[in-house]
Amino acid sequence: MIRAAAILLTWAVLSAQAAAETVVAGLSRDAISITTNFEGSEILIFGAVSRTAPPPPDSELHVIVTVEGPPRPVTVRRKARRFGIWVNTDAIEVDAAPTFYAVASTAGFATVMTATEDLRRRVSIPTAIRAVGTNVGDQDSFIQALVRIRTAAELYQFNEGGVTLRDQTLFDTSIRLPANLVEGDYRTRIFLTRDGEVIDALSQNITVRKVGLERWIYNLAHDQPLAYGILSLAIAIAAGWLASAVFRYLRG
Repeated sequence: MIRAAAILLTWAVLSAQAAAETVVAGLSRDAISITTNFEGSEILIFGAVSRTAPPPPDSELHVIVTVEGPPRPVTVRRKARRFGIWVNTDAIEVDAAPTFYAVASTAGFATVMTATEDLRRRVSIPTAIRAVGTNVGDQDSFIQALVRIRTAAELYQFNEGGVTLRDQTLFDTSIRLPANLVEGDYRTRIFLTRDGEVIDALSQNITVRKVGLERWIYNLAHDQPLAYGILSLAIAIAAGWLASAVFRYLRG
């Protein structure tokens, strides 16, 4: 009986602590338009910690911010040299991988979040990638290769210490969105943690859409592929004829 009462008391204290600190946040923009001259964008994410009680004196508050693009399936292949040429050997099918993923935190990731919380909430880049139903033994090496390739293309970003936290209350960070974005709804998540455990979380969306000529070409390619192919061929022929005419004129 005493043990049960102690468990209930501990749970009540933890619940009160979790409710005592909540995150309030905003975005510098909640919509991004992709035009023909789009060269990327930067999102400023800022906020504050709302408290109904003084913070615990014996633990440090941390903030983690993630921005996740629409997930898509992807095939990751391994190449090997066979008889003097490079050929595809093994491959895995990734069920869903974010087309864009950025993580920023106030300190080293191992400090701000435990491995258990990371697996539960899929915060780090490897846990956000879901690969299922594969018979390849070293699946992790394929996931690491995918992360490495997309990191080089700035599609995956991992910035430990990228969130600035002032007076354990105000925080901000900026996320760079590259030019090769996939349109869709991008999810922003903000986590407050103490001792590696999440005490509050907030989620907001950023809409990324093609507009103008980009939107017209995109719709034409997907809705009327035959017309898109004929138009592309006509443009190529016209460009070739124009280049030939200019060359003849310069020679003459």
